[in-house]
Amino acid sequence: MFDEFRKFIARGNVMDMAVGIIIGAAFTAIVQSMVNDLINPVIGIITGGIDFSDKFVVLSGDGPFASLIEAREAGAAVFAYGAFLSSVINFLIIAFVVFLLVRYVNRLKRMTETPPAEVPKVDPGPSEKDLLVQIRDELRQHRA
Repeated sequence: MFDEFRKFIARGNVMDMAVGIIIGAAFTAIVQSMVNDLINPVIGIITGGIDFSDKFVVLSGDGPFASLIEAREAGAAVFAYGAFLSSVINFLIIAFVVFLLVRYVNRLKRMTETPPAEVPKVDPGPSEKDLLVQIRDELRQHRA
């Protein structure tokens, strides 16, 4: 069983998947930073300085909370619509970037594929036999 597992792990597609997962996790951190540090502040400016990712509604729990983190630490049930919308934005950005990567990889595949060589059509002209017959006929005409 161990040998079979080793063969499974050694396959190229499993290793490619592992590399993809590792790079995907690192990429997710970059996208989260982009959403939290770049996009949310712009949305906040558009909405009048509101920190969009910290928007929530307390469903049950004691008193008003200054932040989503404070409400969660207090154990309050919260409807964190700002965090949800941030996750949706994260997903859309990741999906768009993956789309661009797949599109680029497919373009590279098409560029590396060699199209079947088309042989230009060339008129072969008369064969050797035809030329010899023509020469023979011309020689007969000159002798006569």
